[in-house]
Amino acid sequence: METIKVNVSWCDKNFAASLGDNVPGAVVLTAKSYDELVDEVRETLKFHIEGMVEDGDDVPQWLLNGDYEFEYHLDVAALLQMCSPYATIAAISRASGINPHLLSHYANGIKKPRSGQRQRIVDGLHKIGHELISVV
Repeated sequence: METIKVNVSWCDKNFAASLGDNVPGAVVLTAKSYDELVDEVRETLKFHIEGMVEDGDDVPQWLLNGDYEFEYHLDVAALLQMCSPYATIAAISRASGINPHLLSHYANGIKKPRSGQRQRIVDGLHKIGHELISVV
């Protein structure tokens, strides 16, 4: 089974995605919500494959057979926007120890965090998730 890397970013109040290098051609799409984006990735790839077949392009057999899975890689802005229905910037700030004003800049794409900051955000989100899961 092949893994298709889906690179997701936050761009002009939309989620934007591009498919990895193992998919021939350029596949780029946008959606208003993360859930919509996940659905659109499947549909857009299907449409892309159909177009390649109609054009007589070489299509890898694994793509034709649907023998693939998606692996989503979100930049920090997309990650924070995806989590916004479930956790506020203030909550993520408390859990990660990152200033809420700086988190807001990350969420809106004004600033790009270093990898260590991204990890602190992910760890903070995991902390929030573990606390919610522990509720009985």
